Amino acid sequence: MTTGLVSGGKDSVYSAYLAETQGIAVDELLTIAPDDPDSFLFHTPNVGLVRWIAEAWGKRHRIVPVHGAGEEVETAALRTALSESRGPVVAGAIASAYQWSRLERLTFELGRPLYAPLWGKEAGRVVREEVGAGLDIRIVQVAAEPLGPEWVGRRLDLGALAELERISANVRPIQVAGEGGEYETLVVDAPFFRAPLVLEGEQVERRGGATRMTILGAHLGPRRVPL
Repeated sequence: MTTGLVSGGKDSVYSAYLAETQGIAVDELLTIAPDDPDSFLFHTPNVGLVRWIAEAWGKRHRIVPVHGAGEEVETAALRTALSESRGPVVAGAIASAYQWSRLERLTFELGRPLYAPLWGKEAGRVVREEVGAGLDIRIVQVAAEPLGPEWVGRRLDLGALAELERISANVRPIQVAGEGGEYETLVVDAPFFRAPLVLEGEQVERRGGATRMTILGAHLGPRRVPL
């Protein structure tokens, strides 16, 4: 059984989609939900909405809470979750050696192949591919200057990517795919969803250097026109 590690963000959703286009059927979406909003290993904004992504996609979904903070606790939770099934594990890592090394070691120990189709790709190319594949991506957190609160809630499209690339070239270097934590995303629609996610309210809060949008609820809406 193939497990897709899916947080709701663009890279994990797109990687699971790529796996399927390459003949690796993803049987379940697995979401790790840490208590710690500042987890270094896992995406944390709006992970409870992955259940709607799974329903829209026609996938089984499993969410595993992580109580406590720190790498040891989070790694143990992931180990336990992955030990409950067999087969390939699909992950959306692009360039984070921290995430990659831990996933690679853990999947090796469990005897599960790791498939990370975005690993090592140029950041701008990754975003262009995701947008080109028809993903409707929303930025739900920014946590690095010079990206300000005005980015939260924006759709990540080619225009936004061009702006990120200009900022990186002319103001301060950033990882334009957000792999360095500059921003986090939520996929609300895709051509392989049977219906889009309709978001039911939001709460925006600033904490430290981060601005986060928490979605208060969601449901699946009607499919109006093909993406």
